Amino acid sequence: MRFRHPDGSTVHLAYCTNVHPAETLDGVLAQLRDHCEPVRRRLGRDRLGIGLWLAADAARTLDSDPAALRTLRAELDRRGLEVVTLNGFPYEGFGAEEVKYRVYKPDWADPERLEHTTALARVLAGLLPDDVTEGSISTLPLAWRTAHDAGRTEKALRTLAERLDALQELTGRSLRVGLEPEPGCVVETTRDALAPLTAIAHPRIGICVDTCHLATSFENPHTAVDALTTAGVTIVKSQLSAALHAEHPHLPEVRTALAAFDEPRFLHQTRTATAAGLRGTDDLGEALGGEALPDGAPWRAHFHVPLHAAPAAPLTSTLPVLKDTLTRLVGGPHPLTRHLEVETYTWQALPPELRPRARTQLADGIAAELTLARDLLTGLGLKELP
Repeated sequence: MRFRHPDGSTVHLAYCTNVHPAETLDGVLAQLRDHCEPVRRRLGRDRLGIGLWLAADAARTLDSDPAALRTLRAELDRRGLEVVTLNGFPYEGFGAEEVKYRVYKPDWADPERLEHTTALARVLAGLLPDDVTEGSISTLPLAWRTAHDAGRTEKALRTLAERLDALQELTGRSLRVGLEPEPGCVVETTRDALAPLTAIAHPRIGICVDTCHLATSFENPHTAVDALTTAGVTIVKSQLSAALHAEHPHLPEVRTALAAFDEPRFLHQTRTATAAGLRGTDDLGEALGGEALPDGAPWRAHFHVPLHAAPAAPLTSTLPVLKDTLTRLVGGPHPLTRHLEVETYTWQALPPELRPRARTQLADGIAAELTLARDLLTGLGLKELP
C-alpha cells in the first residue's frame, strides 16, 4: 500500500510474510497464492506491499538463478503484489516447532550473515517495482548478548556498506540495511544502537525501529527517535507491532492470563522498569515461574499481538506506543522513514482460542491489521494512493 506524505514523498506500508514461513522458492510462491493475494483482495486493493522473509535456501536460489528471480518477479506482478522491503533477521527455520535462541544465528561475526544479507540485497534490487529506487532490509541486532567478536562484526557491516554502494552503481537501486534492536541482544534498545552505528557512520547501515521491541524495553518513542536523528542514524524502516502489557503482574488473575501466552516456539523476553533500571528475563515462563522479575510495576512481554485485537482484560497491548512512534516517524513535515511493515508473526502461537483456524481467518486478521495501520496513516495526514 502506498501513501502520499504531505511533503510529496511516498510512504510504503506492507505486511511481513514471516507469518507464513517457507524455506524454499516454491514455498514462497505458494505464500503469494494462498495468503498474500487473498489479503489484497480483502482490502479491495489493486496492489499490496509485502515484506518478504526469504530463508537462506530461497535467497540462495534467487541470487544464483536469474530465471528464478524473474519467476518470482512475474508472480508478484500477476498477483498484484510489490516488494520494497525484506525481513533479513531470521536466517532459516522460522517455521520450526521450537525457534527460541536459534533465530539469532548466524550472528554478524559469522561470515555467513554477511553473505546472506548481500544475497538478499541483490535479490531485492531485482524485485523492486520499476518506479521505486529505494529498498530496505531489517537484520539481526549484531548478536544475542553472548560473547561475540565486535571487531569482526564492525568489519562485516563496513563490507556490507561497500557492497551496497557497488550495487547501486551497478543497478541504480539504493539499498539500506537496518539493525533491529531486540530485548536480550547486544543491541537491545535504540540507545544501544547509537555507538555501533555512529562508529560505522554510513547512511546505508541504520536502524529498524520495531515498535513491539521498543515498548517491551519501556523506551519512550519520542526520546528514542530524537536520539537517533540527533546522532545522524538512518531510520531504514519501522516494523509496526504491539507487545503484551500487564499492568498488575502481582495479581493471580493477571499471572493466569499471562501464562496462556507462554508457548514453546518463540522467546518472549519479559521486562519491567524499576527505580534501579530495566529488569528482565529471557522468556515469559521464567518471569512467571518464581521471583526472577519484580512484580511491583507493569510487565511487558515480547509477544507480537494482533494490532487490531488487544488481549482480553486483565491484559492489554502496547498499541499506544505504536501510535506515538508512528506519529513521530511520519507525522511531521517530512517522514523520518518511508518503509513501514506490519509484523505480527505470532498468529499461530496465540492461545488456542485466539488462533485463526483457517487460512480465511488469518487473511481476515492480517487485512484488519493493515486497515488499522492505514487509518492511522491517513489520520496523520497521509493520502492513500491507488
